[in-house]
Amino acid sequence: MSTVFTILSLFGFVALTAGTALFVAAEFSLTALERSTVESHARTGDRRSRQVCQAHRTLSFQLSGAQLGITITTLITGYIAEPVLAKLFAPLFSTFGLSSGASHGISLALALILATSLSMIYGELVPKNIAIAAPLGTARFTAGPMVAFSTTFKWMIHFLNGTANWAVRQLGIEPAEELRSARSPQELGSLVRTSALRGAIDQRTAQVVDRSLQFGERSAEELMTPRVKTESLDQDDTIADLIDAARRTGYSRFPVIDGDLDNTLGVVHIKQAFLHPVRARRTIKLKTIAQQVPIVPASLDGDEVLERVRADGMQVALVVDEYGGTAGIVTMEDIIEEILGDVRDEHDEEELDVRRTAAGWNCSGLLRIDEVSRTTGYDAPEGEYETLGGLVLTRLGRIPVTGDEVLLPEPGNGSQPPFEPHTAGGWIAKVERMDGRRIDRVLLRPVDADTLAEWGHGNG
Repeated sequence: MSTVFTILSLFGFVALTAGTALFVAAEFSLTALERSTVESHARTGDRRSRQVCQAHRTLSFQLSGAQLGITITTLITGYIAEPVLAKLFAPLFSTFGLSSGASHGISLALALILATSLSMIYGELVPKNIAIAAPLGTARFTAGPMVAFSTTFKWMIHFLNGTANWAVRQLGIEPAEELRSARSPQELGSLVRTSALRGAIDQRTAQVVDRSLQFGERSAEELMTPRVKTESLDQDDTIADLIDAARRTGYSRFPVIDGDLDNTLGVVHIKQAFLHPVRARRTIKLKTIAQQVPIVPASLDGDEVLERVRADGMQVALVVDEYGGTAGIVTMEDIIEEILGDVRDEHDEEELDVRRTAAGWNCSGLLRIDEVSRTTGYDAPEGEYETLGGLVLTRLGRIPVTGDEVLLPEPGNGSQPPFEPHTAGGWIAKVERMDGRRIDRVLLRPVDADTLAEWGHGNG
């Protein structure tokens, strides 16, 4: 009879530990779930999905029920397991010549440690980690037993929950029945991209929303027109030179420099030219009409850059690097293009930053790495480069010449739509055009494994 009782007690210990695991899993899965995910599955799912949705709407009650279940199963586990395990350990210590009292004490302590450890690991930690990793599946699995337990002990749960709510109100805090659902920009961006892939919203709208959500994470360095593409005028140039530069480039604002961009005196706008009579435009020097503009560090985030640019009448800011040198300028047009994409007028050059061709994508060498990912699907791993040209330079290890080709590193895991799937292989970049020592245009193309092997043999 004693042996049967011991075996039943051990089975009871295992069953009660499983019960604790069930309540812990239910508790953590419900708190880890997003409301939109729950409601979406409830609309299209089965009975369990609807049970999960109902539980999520009465979260405070369900968590109280889970806590009650954890407390009950844990107490009974200790009551059953400790004396049974101690009884099994006692004969072992008696063989070492210990007295009956010492053997009983050591056995009870060891049984307490073992029972508590097993209950904590398999009854709490393991189910907690599973619930956090797969909240929806865990909630669906535990929904039925939780509904049955909550219905059975509804009166007790209401009493305990009501008492706890009363205590919370005494502290001046109003209890909440549901978790407030808030999403990070990354989560919202993921939802937008998923919606676009499923056809819920059109690609153009999804792209604008996604760019807007990511804008705050951009830095001034990513938003700016880089130094090498900045058109400037000398301090001794005249208003007539300003008009000629505007006619030639199509730009309306120009930094006024004393030697180079590191000594920028201010910025002039083409509209300032019309404040002076025609006969004086060849005599008035730009240094006399240049206006000071905000100077921002290259690391400043996009939201703050927008505020600085908007606050300035010229709607432009100088961007300086960590050494104090001028890295480029950022204008309101740069900021708008970051959200809407290329905004072109009759004065802009026809050549696009990215142009789809039969062979792949013809890209500007100054295209940022994140823009490469967004427009072509190639997601470069992190490295000491900011642009596509910088990546090619890093891979070549020298100043390239037109026609140079290089195998790009394996893509990372952050590719975002739109992109086109291709067979396992890699990406090859070809230098299409140089501008002095700067890579001006690059042809990006994905290739399959066979083509890659042939290319490697030909370039080996």
